[in-house]
Amino acid sequence: MTAGAGLETHDDRGRAGAAPLARVADRDEDYSRLGLKRSEVEPWEDGMRTSGGRGSFEWWYFDSHLDDGTSLVITFYTKWLLEPEGPEAPLITVDLDRPGQPERDLMIHAKPEEFRASKERCDVQIKDSYFRGDLHTYQVKVVDEGVVIEAELVGQVPPWRPGASYKYFGRRDEHYFAWLPSVPQGRVTVTITERGSQPRTLTGVGYHDHNWGDVAMSKLLNHWYWGRAQAGPYSVVATHLYAEEAYGRTEFTEFMLAKDGIIVAQDPSKVTLRLEETFTDERSRKPVANRVIYDYREDDQSGYTVTFQRSETILDYRFVDRVKGLKHLLARLARIDGAYLRFSGDVTVERHAGGEPVEKASDPGIWELMYFGHTEEGR
Repeated sequence: MTAGAGLETHDDRGRAGAAPLARVADRDEDYSRLGLKRSEVEPWEDGMRTSGGRGSFEWWYFDSHLDDGTSLVITFYTKWLLEPEGPEAPLITVDLDRPGQPERDLMIHAKPEEFRASKERCDVQIKDSYFRGDLHTYQVKVVDEGVVIEAELVGQVPPWRPGASYKYFGRRDEHYFAWLPSVPQGRVTVTITERGSQPRTLTGVGYHDHNWGDVAMSKLLNHWYWGRAQAGPYSVVATHLYAEEAYGRTEFTEFMLAKDGIIVAQDPSKVTLRLEETFTDERSRKPVANRVIYDYREDDQSGYTVTFQRSETILDYRFVDRVKGLKHLLARLARIDGAYLRFSGDVTVERHAGGEPVEKASDPGIWELMYFGHTEEGR
């Protein structure tokens, strides 16, 4: 079931007028309450949106697929996303995957006094590293003992948000999770300077989004597929989310397709998701689809098909393995079963008109499967 299309939940069936257990914030009163304009994203929306205190979480995410096949993902957090009930505990994660070389994963932890973030725009600093931008041009710098990474992202597609960015959970909108794709696609220049080596500069395609919420996502969401890519003249950002059982297992689809920098498709009610060649991942024990397909239909004869075809799993870990000592034991006792997988492969966009394929483009891309909860079989 797609967002914005009169969401129904399992518990609401047959109960006319029942408030939904989960919904997209897309009503006029939602925009008014949040101080947002329907047709314009403003710089302050990419500034800090939470207090950073207990119960909240927030992060700023950047990824890039570089011309030599390297993928780079950098995320600045107010705290680790699995521990929103804790105090502010800033950190940076870096995932660097280069062809023919071992993966390089960094986690840089900081004290609260080593973190600052503006509410006026994206301007986040953790220790000597920063994430800054204005909805069009961003600079990201990560300083670690063995490496310095500098990236510049220049937008090619305007900032976009699904509805008012928020999804509300509970009959009275008690909780929320928010997502803002500030740069759905942009050109990237990355310079990597490793200790003892000369700087290396690469170019490619990148993306930036911003996420925040007021309660652990594991309480709201069971899992999601998310991906973004460039394919020829097309740019795509697509996600399908599954709420937890307490919220009726409501499903949300969010979809944006641009051509030559202009958005041509974004109505979630016109999208259906297909998962093909599903198998059980050996490490995480989660079901994974080799093909994730979004069908966007303007009518019976016209529309787009976007296919994410997996060729490699480039990141695969269980949440319980990211904590040590007593926390690891407590996580196991609590049956924490979350996992995160990132994939690379080809992303293909096909356009249909008059019932016939009229255009096709394909390029490398990256996408993810985030699992917070148990699978149906593991409940």
